[in-house]
Amino acid sequence: MQTLAMGKSNGKSEAETAGLDLEHELPATDGDDSPSAPAGEGAGTETELQKLKAERDSLLDRLARAQAEFENARRRASKEQQDFRDYATVDTVKALLPVLDSFERALQVKSEPGDFRSGVDLIYKQLQDALAKLGVHPIAAKGEPFDPHVHEAIEMVETTDADDQEVLEELQRGYKLKDRLLRPAMVKVAKNP
Repeated sequence: MQTLAMGKSNGKSEAETAGLDLEHELPATDGDDSPSAPAGEGAGTETELQKLKAERDSLLDRLARAQAEFENARRRASKEQQDFRDYATVDTVKALLPVLDSFERALQVKSEPGDFRSGVDLIYKQLQDALAKLGVHPIAAKGEPFDPHVHEAIEMVETTDADDQEVLEELQRGYKLKDRLLRPAMVKVAKNP
């Protein structure tokens, strides 16, 4: 390889005057594809074309591999999310199984109505404890000011016995899971005339 100085002579660099293409170390072309071009020039262009095609094929292959990797990662993430939901459900069901066992035992025992009632009260307490461990808590309603974020007004009752917009009665208890509303409390609300 010869060393070229980049000096100017007549507006052209020495490389141009020497007839060399600096990027590819091939003889420079004037863009003239006439048959008067040297025979070695066509082979150089053909070689460069083959290199470009090989590079293109390599890039297309890399792109296809990257797309496949992305699709596999998306599928893995989706499966992991589904597995997480399934296992979260398993933990919830496990927490409720003792309550179900208690109900089955209570239904098998023949006892006085008073004893049956106290047994059901114990099971109810057991269920409340299981739900509390899972983060489920009831929403306070009766005697509280009406809050449309956690209460659902079923009926407005005109009365002077309570403050305006105060919850008079809870028809169905509402619940939150940590800070997320599971179900609003259905309530009757006071309306002062």
